[in-house]
Order: sequence, then structure tokens, then C-alpha cells
Amino acid sequence: MQHELITDATLVSNYIRGDERAIELLINRHKQRVYSFIYSKVFDRDVAEDIFQDTFIKVIRTLKLGKYNEEGKFLPWVMRISHNLVIDHFRKNNRMPKFSNTGDFNIFSVLSDSSLDAEKSIIKDQVEHDVRRVIEELPDDQKEVLIMRMYNDMSFKEISEKTGVSINTALGRMRYALINMRKIIDKHNIVLTN
Repeated sequence: MQHELITDATLVSNYIRGDERAIELLINRHKQRVYSFIYSKVFDRDVAEDIFQDTFIKVIRTLKLGKYNEEGKFLPWVMRISHNLVIDHFRKNNRMPKFSNTGDFNIFSVLSDSSLDAEKSIIKDQVEHDVRRVIEELPDDQKEVLIMRMYNDMSFKEISEKTGVSINTALGRMRYALINMRKIIDKHNIVLTN
């Protein structure tokens, strides 16, 4: 059987049932994505390597404890773990990420706490990712209005013209979109802090 055809969910349950090879396939399948993500935040191969190892140690530990219940969303779950470990790394070291080009080195960049900035931008990425996930769950008509309003900065008049519904209908859809987003956020216990 070709490994590519086996879904992550199947590999996860095979591993939980004792097939040690399944975790190896999972790690190899997602190694590039996870490692690249970590490296793009820390810019240090050794640190990225450590965080990558820790990520999968945590993945394995969670699976072995039977605490994994991500409804087949294995990669986003792994990314979130690696993401939290990157934040922990910045908190622990409270030090600045490496400068990519020392030619542009200036004293102000040293004085500002850029590790906090990095952490803030990671948290912001996470919040944006969560918001996008929530928006994906909305009915299409509400999603359309919300995206036009929030991301394309269109007025309700423009939205009504573009979608062919009255301004009141567009407003109504926006209101329902926000109400539904609140319900989805509660349902998934998503914490949107920035």
C-alpha cells in the first residue's frame, strides 16, 4: 500500500494501536512544513532543530496518553504545538532573534525588545489563523458579506450592489455572521487575544 494514500488520521490511529512505523511516516510527511515554519520564526538552525524535536516529542507523548482528539486535523494541531513551543522559546530566553544582515545593525533595534515583537507577531498570526478558521465555518452568504466588509473594506451599499441583495439584507447577513462567529468561538473554546 502506498504511504501517500494513507490519511494522517489513519496513521494516527495505527500509531495509537501500537504501529511504531506510523509515527515515522507522519513525521517524514510533515517534516518540511513544520521545520520551515519554526525556522521562519527563530532563524537559527540549531534552535529550530531543538524545537522541531520537542514538537514531535510532545506529539508522541500526547498520542500515547490518548489525549489527541483533533478530528483528523493532524497538521494544524502539530503546527499549533510547534507554534506554542516557539513562543515558549522567546519567553524563556527573552532574547532577540538573530539579525539577518549585520550591515543594517543599529543601536535602536537592540534597545527595542524585539523578542516581544516576535512573540506578538506569532500570537497575531495565531489569532488571524483562528479567525480565518471561524470564518470558514460560516454559511456562504454570511461569509461573503463578512469578507467584503472586513477584508475588502467595502461599504454596505457596495456589498448590496455586488451581491444583488438589499442593503438591509447585507446588514442582516453581517449581523448573523458576527453572532455565528461568537457561537463558533464558544463551541471550539478559541481564545482570541492579541
